Amino acid sequence: MVKLNLKTIEERVAPVGGQETYTRDFIFDLLTAYGRAQGNITRLRNGSLNVAEDPSTEVAQKNVVYFKQTTEDPLAVIEELRTSPAVVRYNTRFVIVTDFVELVAIDIKTNENLMIPIRDIDQHFVFFLPWAGMEKAQYVAEAHADVKAAERMGKLFDELLQANPDVFDTPTGRHALNTFFTRLLFCFFAEDTGIFTENQFTNAVGTHTQPDGSDVAGFLNDLFTALDTQFASAKPAHLASFPYVNGRLFHTSDEQTVPQFTKKARGLLIEAGSLIWREINPDIFGSMFQAIVTPGKRSDLGQHYTSVPNILKTIEPLFLNELKEKFDNAYNSVPQLEKLLDRISEIKIFDPACGSGNFLVIAYKELRRLEHAILERLGNLSVKHQRISLDSRINVENFYGIEIDDFAVEVAILSLWIAKHQMNAEFFEKFNLRIELIPLKEAGQIAQGNATRVDWNSVCPNEGGEIYLIGNPPYKGGKSQSKEMKADYPFVFGKRPYSKDLDYIALWFVKGASYIEGTRAELSFVSTNSVAQGEHVGLMFPMVLTMGIEIGYAYTSFKWENNAKRNAGVSVVVINLRMERTGQKYIFTDGLQIEATNINGYLTDAPSVFVYRRTSVLSPSLPRMVLGSMPKDGGHLIFGARERAEIVASDHRSEQLIKRYMGSAEFINDIERYCFWIADSELEFAYQIPLIKRRLDAVAQWRSESVASTTADFAVHPNRFKQMAYRPTNSIVVPRVSSERRKYVPMGFLGPETVVSDLANTVYDAEPWIFSLLTSRMHNVWLRAVSGQLETRIRYGAYIVYNNFPVPPLSAAVKEKLTVAALRVLDVREYHCEHTLAELYDPESMPQDLRQAHSEVDALVDSIYSKKPYETDEQRLSDLFAMYERMTAEEAAKASVKKTRTSRKTVAK
Repeated sequence: MVKLNLKTIEERVAPVGGQETYTRDFIFDLLTAYGRAQGNITRLRNGSLNVAEDPSTEVAQKNVVYFKQTTEDPLAVIEELRTSPAVVRYNTRFVIVTDFVELVAIDIKTNENLMIPIRDIDQHFVFFLPWAGMEKAQYVAEAHADVKAAERMGKLFDELLQANPDVFDTPTGRHALNTFFTRLLFCFFAEDTGIFTENQFTNAVGTHTQPDGSDVAGFLNDLFTALDTQFASAKPAHLASFPYVNGRLFHTSDEQTVPQFTKKARGLLIEAGSLIWREINPDIFGSMFQAIVTPGKRSDLGQHYTSVPNILKTIEPLFLNELKEKFDNAYNSVPQLEKLLDRISEIKIFDPACGSGNFLVIAYKELRRLEHAILERLGNLSVKHQRISLDSRINVENFYGIEIDDFAVEVAILSLWIAKHQMNAEFFEKFNLRIELIPLKEAGQIAQGNATRVDWNSVCPNEGGEIYLIGNPPYKGGKSQSKEMKADYPFVFGKRPYSKDLDYIALWFVKGASYIEGTRAELSFVSTNSVAQGEHVGLMFPMVLTMGIEIGYAYTSFKWENNAKRNAGVSVVVINLRMERTGQKYIFTDGLQIEATNINGYLTDAPSVFVYRRTSVLSPSLPRMVLGSMPKDGGHLIFGARERAEIVASDHRSEQLIKRYMGSAEFINDIERYCFWIADSELEFAYQIPLIKRRLDAVAQWRSESVASTTADFAVHPNRFKQMAYRPTNSIVVPRVSSERRKYVPMGFLGPETVVSDLANTVYDAEPWIFSLLTSRMHNVWLRAVSGQLETRIRYGAYIVYNNFPVPPLSAAVKEKLTVAALRVLDVREYHCEHTLAELYDPESMPQDLRQAHSEVDALVDSIYSKKPYETDEQRLSDLFAMYERMTAEEAAKASVKKTRTSRKTVAK
């Protein structure tokens, strides 16, 4: 597949639209426009790659497209085609139907729909971007109803709190209100989806209660009791038509009381009932509504719900793709299809941090859709299966979860019920057989508790069956954890040593590894990407990748974005753990699936090595990198351009005591700042200048008042920086923090007139060839893999990044080539000197000649590591980690020999 950018795709799709007439060639032209492999398109055209059921009117490529031309209504045809066994069998991404006037398409992964005149295809080119390896970040059509419903319920929630100010005064008050809202959600959904009669609940409230709301609480209490009463004869006459629901949802108790209503609250209740609740997605709405009723979360409405495509990143490679492949292989065999049906009916799905159940809901729906496809295919192949009274064997009791919030537990159970009803509706559309949801018999296996302290086997016993752990456990860095979180660690580790810097999500990985050890179970968690970066890799993965456990697949860092009003924008990864086996391993990155030999803790195809902080450089050819100078001065030794002018104007002799001062921000954005750099021998002279004396006195005062004794003791040296790394030589400055958007971290040379601050790293007496190494793509790839991050920004640490960077021995000729390439980059920068480095290295506006200069550096540095050109960064990392492993092993061997010799000498003496 040719990788194209957005503008190029738009230009390539334009000729596909706007034609006078269309033929079957339309689909081949469209695939070509998105850069699909020409060889595959040729084979698709001649039929050798076409897996369609009817090749005369259909074109289908596995995992890519199912295209059908028709003379009927395209909308009606696509509804039948989208759930057909063939589409499920071939794991189709896009289904397209057209009569060559209108075009209808469905994105199976996101459930987005497209219905347009075929000639307008170029105006909607973004719909098919996944063909070009560009996943869509937002799925707006998916959540409009959910956001609107959650906001409407939020207004009702607020009004009821005002009307019942003492509702939380009792220990069970919050639980009672949570339960009440769970019941409302079920009733709204039930009256819009055929569980109740249409608008039955909302009409009953409007008909049988007073406008002032005074009797709404009593009416709803009676109604909930009726919904938990089996026989109509035992219900009040005006409620006798409501069905028996059961399933504990409406089970009455003294704790579960209905709050008192006002006129406004009654109006909001009826208004909420007017929404079209059948459009609600339980996987989305549950998370949103949980935010409504959770203190402090209202402003985050929908922010932390995981979108369907991101959930599929856990379940598709984990089990769904393999099941669909089994379906494909068994497509014409009744015994094999029956065996597959037996298998999926026994699968258990377990989310040990399930929240409101969105991962469980999506997994349930996907297994039900696969079951429907199997049943339909069996009916086509076997008369026996046509006569069988069909029912679903995918039981919600096989879906397990642990959640600490009791309301989220109730929402998760409700979400599974709603998902089951939705899938029952799809079952009816396909087979014309109705599976009734009520009376509710199954509630799922959702346990309320702290997953770090609960024995997972007590919730979902791992007895050797097919179990898949999925989810998005909570994450918090070591410095931002609550006391309650920190108290959870001993429950997981017991007497085993652990680092206090472990992210909170590490507890789920460690417990998960113990849970699956020695069994068929596997896990796949969405996690903050920081667990696979920097020092955290060495803190967590040695405890996880033990006892035969390996990473089976991983998604490298991507933005966890959703379609809520506020986008979380957190960078995450997906990590699969399983027992070691001979099966294939994959790394998913930038829309590509790359086969791997071994996936290490940095989520790259390389040996399972761990990079730890070291104070000396691993590569002998590299000079020392140090942290810049730290003033620790209360701001009195540092000043801007205006203050410098004032000081110099007051006494021109002061100029010799002033140097340019640069940290990361000053260097990248060309911010003009200065500092005093006063040697002890110059101190007496400095005190003769009043403005300098005033500042030195302020430094002494500030330091003397510090609670840190080391700072207070340093008050006797007000002229000195607390930490002095500066040397009067040329240096390479390396920002400690840089935007993750930049392809290259902006680095550069500074002269002896500049003091580098502790917000940057520096290499003194640096030669230009070192600049080429550090600014190269090879080094940037290493940086992104092993460094930590500050929020989402790249954080450069000398001890972990630079000191561990493996560099092969370099000849004088190679250093000369690197020097020439470095000077070319610096010359091009100088040519654009009117721009800051922030502007020059913006990925959207980086000058072409600067790109070219860096490309030449990249190619040259790549050639030092490999004779063949690299195609991906994963290949670069694989070589870097292999070299790192080899160099550290050689270093350890030399140290061992040296230790042995020293020991022998000691004995000899």
